[in-house]
Amino acid sequence: MSIDGVILAAGYSERMGLFKPALDIAGKPLLIRCIDSMAAISDRIIVVGGFNSEKIIELVNQTPKVVIVKNEYFQQGMFSSVRRGIREVQGDRFFIIPGDQPAVKTETYQKLLAEKGDIVIPRYNGKKGHPVLFNSQLIPEILIMPDTVTLRDFIHSKKATILDVDDPGIGLDVDTLADYEKIKLYFTEEMQ
Repeated sequence: MSIDGVILAAGYSERMGLFKPALDIAGKPLLIRCIDSMAAISDRIIVVGGFNSEKIIELVNQTPKVVIVKNEYFQQGMFSSVRRGIREVQGDRFFIIPGDQPAVKTETYQKLLAEKGDIVIPRYNGKKGHPVLFNSQLIPEILIMPDTVTLRDFIHSKKATILDVDDPGIGLDVDTLADYEKIKLYFTEEMQ
């Protein structure tokens, strides 16, 4: 069984005020941290760029397993990036994660893969997070969803398996400078 990962990195980073994929997290760009955490379990990692896609290419160009695609319609929102990314999926199953969540443990990916189900979602302390694991047979259904919906809408229309994990990283993203400081501290204390 082959596994792909889709990392959504097309946004403007508006709330942050700085280009999130390039932020330094313990000596590596945030986007590389996202890739590193899924690299051991993925056959291919599809990074979806949009805004500042030249910088995305510069950050990950020499990274093994990575395929870079550009979402020409990134300004339409995250769901347009989801659809752009999953068009490239070749694996039997695939993960989707926003490109601002660098602290997910590789062990969490492995535990999600061990679960059956077309959609598997991690949960930590009662709160669901990312990555979400999908059966690739769902791709045609996702691609025909209208532009007005979100991936969450699609997930809610299906039966999902919820897996409790011991990984606060599934809920740690970088939207603000305060989030960035929190992630840096997390890596210093937990990930090293």
